[in-house]
Amino acid sequence: MDSHWDHVNSLLEQDGELREKIREEVADLDKKARDMAGILDKIHSTPSNSINPLLDAVRPILHSCHEPFAALAAIVPPNQFWRWKDMWSHSLRTVVYAAALVEYLANRSLISLEQTSETLGIKEEWKDRFCIAVEDYLHGLITMVNELSRLAVNSVTLGDYEAPIQISFFAKNLFAGFTKLNLKNDMLRRRFDSLKYDLKKIEEVVYDVKLRKLTTPRT
Repeated sequence: MDSHWDHVNSLLEQDGELREKIREEVADLDKKARDMAGILDKIHSTPSNSINPLLDAVRPILHSCHEPFAALAAIVPPNQFWRWKDMWSHSLRTVVYAAALVEYLANRSLISLEQTSETLGIKEEWKDRFCIAVEDYLHGLITMVNELSRLAVNSVTLGDYEAPIQISFFAKNLFAGFTKLNLKNDMLRRRFDSLKYDLKKIEEVVYDVKLRKLTTPRT
């Protein structure tokens, strides 16, 4: 009987040690995520023709996320991804948001899940230990649209009247893509529903810009 409890206690200790190792790597990841979010927040007070230096400041941090990701892939035992993923999901979603926003601001395009993994140095062979879960990718995209709705408003304040129109086109297409998904995750579903308010805010800005004839009509 004693050997049984000794074994159980040993398992508890192993779990505790593993949890602490994961926590250390997540702390590093979380700092990188916060640093990128802080830099990207400056887009709201930066003219569009001066945004590139901000993106250039974020890209090296994005690439440096490979280090904690590789460490997590090395720490997490095979086939235990789903057991531990909640420990890093919040930080990872912020990193995905940063990658997605940089891609939009640089190229006016949507970063794919595969492109995000490639940008962050996440390898296919890690998938049973560490990868970007689809729900975390989608959470990151929703956060990007939240931020773009703010940018639509602030761009007008900075005298950029084309940005809200570009944002509106992009956000509508992204929303249309989300409507094709069968979202069963309650939190993800609620956040998706909130996108309607972001779209409404963006459309109000576009309407105001067009009403005041601040942009060149498109043929």
